[in-house]
Amino acid sequence: MGNAAEKKLPRIEINARLCKGCSICVDFCPTNVLEMRGTTAAVKDLAACTRCQLCDLRCPDFAIQVFD
Repeated sequence: MGNAAEKKLPRIEINARLCKGCSICVDFCPTNVLEMRGTTAAVKDLAACTRCQLCDLRCPDFAIQVFD
């Protein structure tokens, strides 16, 4: 039995080959899960992800996906 307070973390996949570094996903994330590392988006704080999928929905290049 797991602790009821434990939260299953989502999985966020960022395809670096598709990411053009526009930072739209970073800008739209309401909980600051993402950051730019050079010219590619990256996960900074996975535990803060609320699974809103705004990053996924706003990415013009389909470079990011959020999985439950």
